Amino acid sequence: MNSLDWESIRHPILLTLGVSALSTSIVTLLGVLAAYFLFKFRFWGKEFVDAIFTLPLVLPPTVLGYYLLVFFGRKGWIGSTLNDLFEFNVLFHWSGAVIASILVSFPLVYRSARAALENVDSDFEDTAKTLGKGNFFIFWEVLIPLSWRGILAGSMLAYARGMGEFGATLMIAGNIPKKTQTLSLAIYDSVQSGNDALAFYLVILTSVLSVLILTVSTKLFKKSHW
Repeated sequence: MNSLDWESIRHPILLTLGVSALSTSIVTLLGVLAAYFLFKFRFWGKEFVDAIFTLPLVLPPTVLGYYLLVFFGRKGWIGSTLNDLFEFNVLFHWSGAVIASILVSFPLVYRSARAALENVDSDFEDTAKTLGKGNFFIFWEVLIPLSWRGILAGSMLAYARGMGEFGATLMIAGNIPKKTQTLSLAIYDSVQSGNDALAFYLVILTSVLSVLILTVSTKLFKKSHW
């Protein structure tokens, strides 16, 4: 069948938007904390940690998916623990798509947040310290307000990256219609089944959303460097 069916595309759209929103919320918190840690402290092996945090940007999605299977599979350290304690399995579950999105989008938030933090004039920190303010106050009341545009830009990039995730999601969450099938997986299925109309619609929708997100994030990132 080469036609558009709203019921067949509603779930992938809603699942993708939900997965991207949840993963972006989590990865923004993790990315900002990681960026602050490497921005604030000096220690041996800092460059190595930075490389590990950035690694998902350059590794093939299938490699990332394999790592996820190793850790979250039934025999994996995290997967077996979840199964033993809560009888919960990440494999072939929508939560697997969230974890995959977090992994692949983490470097985008981390690097954007770190660049934004490093761009803050150190005089603001020094002034807060002379007033007796602690690290938490400086982080929350000084650094975050002055770097929020860069952080938000990274979060928007992470959201767009989560929407387009394919390889790692396929390996850990599978491609189950109305359960774990995201937009990118639905496009793949549509092409494979010869439903060109559905594939075209989903491709245009994904492209438009991605362009809008990239445009806004670029403007925010430029303003964060004023």
